[in-house]
Amino acid sequence: MNLLKTYGRVVMSLGRDLRMASVLGGANLVVASLQFLDPILFGRMIELLSHANALLPGQLWDQAVVVLGIWGGIGIIGIGANILVALFSERLAHRNRLLAMSRFYGHVLGLPPAFHGDSQSGRLMKVMLTGADTMFGVWLNFFREQAATYIATLVLLPLTIFLNWRLAMALVVLVILFCTLTIVVIRHTEEGQNRAQSFQGRLAGTAQDALANVMVVQSFSRLQAELRLFGDIVQQVIEHQFPVLNWWAVINVMTRAASTIAVITIVAIGTWLHASGRAEVGEIVSFMGLATLLISKLDGGMAFAARLFFDAPNVAEYFRVLDTVSTVPERPGAIVLPRGAGEVVFKDVRFGYPRAPVVLDGVDFVAHPGTSTALVGQTGAGKSTVMALLQRLWDPDTGQVLIDGHDLRDITIDSLRHAIGVVFQDSMLLNRTIRENLLVGKPGATDAEIEKSCRLAEAHDFILRQPQGYATMVGERGVTLSGGQRQRLAIARALLKDPPILILDEATSALDAATEARVSRALKALMAGRTTFIIAHRLSTIRDADEILLFAGGRVTERGTFRELVAKGGEFAELVATQMTTAAA
Repeated sequence: MNLLKTYGRVVMSLGRDLRMASVLGGANLVVASLQFLDPILFGRMIELLSHANALLPGQLWDQAVVVLGIWGGIGIIGIGANILVALFSERLAHRNRLLAMSRFYGHVLGLPPAFHGDSQSGRLMKVMLTGADTMFGVWLNFFREQAATYIATLVLLPLTIFLNWRLAMALVVLVILFCTLTIVVIRHTEEGQNRAQSFQGRLAGTAQDALANVMVVQSFSRLQAELRLFGDIVQQVIEHQFPVLNWWAVINVMTRAASTIAVITIVAIGTWLHASGRAEVGEIVSFMGLATLLISKLDGGMAFAARLFFDAPNVAEYFRVLDTVSTVPERPGAIVLPRGAGEVVFKDVRFGYPRAPVVLDGVDFVAHPGTSTALVGQTGAGKSTVMALLQRLWDPDTGQVLIDGHDLRDITIDSLRHAIGVVFQDSMLLNRTIRENLLVGKPGATDAEIEKSCRLAEAHDFILRQPQGYATMVGERGVTLSGGQRQRLAIARALLKDPPILILDEATSALDAATEARVSRALKALMAGRTTFIIAHRLSTIRDADEILLFAGGRVTERGTFRELVAKGGEFAELVATQMTTAAA
């Protein structure tokens, strides 16, 4: 059964806390045993009182003191066991909830674009939070409350047969009925609940998508359309969720009815047995106490089982994401890339995205240390894909990509990314302080190193004019700063990282001419002594590149300096002429 497999994995996720879970299981066994003894001792007291006339005054008191003493001792032990269970189950659940979130967060952050391209960030956040919260509830409720219920049902209930098998049969039948009804309902509603949860995930993804692009929604008067889309998904949730709720409402009514019938049956059988001299009053009272206790426990256990059922899709989705295998796995024994000169070689590289045509077909080039290489061509020609392969966001289908003679598949991904700095068209700042955004490049950087990088990037002066200087929050995606300021911070961040290889991905394309001039000066400082790759549609920005690679149809069709390619009169020269004509117009 998928439900058992899913929650079996929840238990195994405790890892090092499995030993603590075992201790809590033992404590729950003690709690369940003591709860089992309570109605028996109470029945014993009733038995003594019912035979009081047949005992001498001193005998009644002596026997009552013994029973009460045992009862009191059991109560003290029960209090201790309950304190142990409550205290350590809370700690275990809270600690492992945070560990579950950290495990998921770290795994998802490390997955390549192949995964993130198909996954909405809002949905992933929901999966992480609901999955971790559900497991927290399972660990806490099970070890604090429900473990004693299941132990009492599975282990201690059969012991009632030795007390009086006729009365015990009513309890056994009640438990069997509870379990059977639960299994039947789960089998009838599992698929519907999975569908309802999938639409719940779509709700989170749709909401996040609209909120992340709120300017588009407002600018294009999409408010009512987005509300209708959200409402349609809400309706789908309701259509799949309500039939499931109906089934569980029915089982709730039926189990309560069964509980009432069981109590009446025990009273009837007990009365008949007492009348025929085969059961004492105290024995009947003990069974009534056991029945009441068991029914209350089963009621709580049923609610817990229902909660497990409703939340199972959340946990299953959490584990599905956690089981996602990277499309660029790190090989066992991968080496750390030593800091070198930064030579980059592409050898007969061929690559195509999944379920898409080939993007690169036989790409060959060498970028020598300290030189700048520009990648130009029409949209979709393969420029950005080449840089994605260099960062090992994907692996080539055939061929090799090497840095200083090392195949990228033979080195650790972390050391590879440390060797490459990227300045994007969108500066991609985090909603943190300016200093924290800069420290992304080098977490242990000193204040002097930070200031030096910012001065080289021509960012220091505008930072000091901010309300709190380097401690100023930049807002989501750096919204409180201008485009030029964001780009200069991105350049300072790359300078602080000090990588031997640099990628400038349309780094100035979104800037006006005056701002571009200031950012270009900062870029020259960044490029000095580094192997640099420049992706640009503005051909004026690549005049000084040591080599230009023109991509067309997934191949390098022309290569050379700016002057050489213009003089050649080929496709590059046509692109330059077209841009000059457009600019003049």
